[in-house]
Amino acid sequence: MNQKNSKSINKNPTGFKRIPLATKHSVNGLIAAWKHESGFRQYATVSALLFPISFLLAQTSIHWLFLVGSLVFLLFSEIVNSAIEAVADATMPEYDPLIGRAKDLGSAAVFVALIFALIVWAIAIYEYFY
Repeated sequence: MNQKNSKSINKNPTGFKRIPLATKHSVNGLIAAWKHESGFRQYATVSALLFPISFLLAQTSIHWLFLVGSLVFLLFSEIVNSAIEAVADATMPEYDPLIGRAKDLGSAAVFVALIFALIVWAIAIYEYFY
């Protein structure tokens, strides 16, 4: 086992010591998503533009939560899809049917989240104007 792999099996900190390290890794993940994933950049940009509009469209705090939650769900699904693709590409660069299925399932998750967001926002826009 090389030095790089041996580091990954070391026990991670527990308790409150874990929080700063977990936060650092989470921020690194968001930076990587922005830097390497055009889909994430597109959805994040659209989400940033729609976020202020959510305050105008929302009729209640629960309604606002659905509007913003649908955007967060979309970003979440894109991050998970990107993670699946990165692991798949790192472990099996050549075509494999199971890797292809995993990538397709990740893409389907993003598609479901996108359809959900479109429905939530379409209903909100309709209700605002009618």
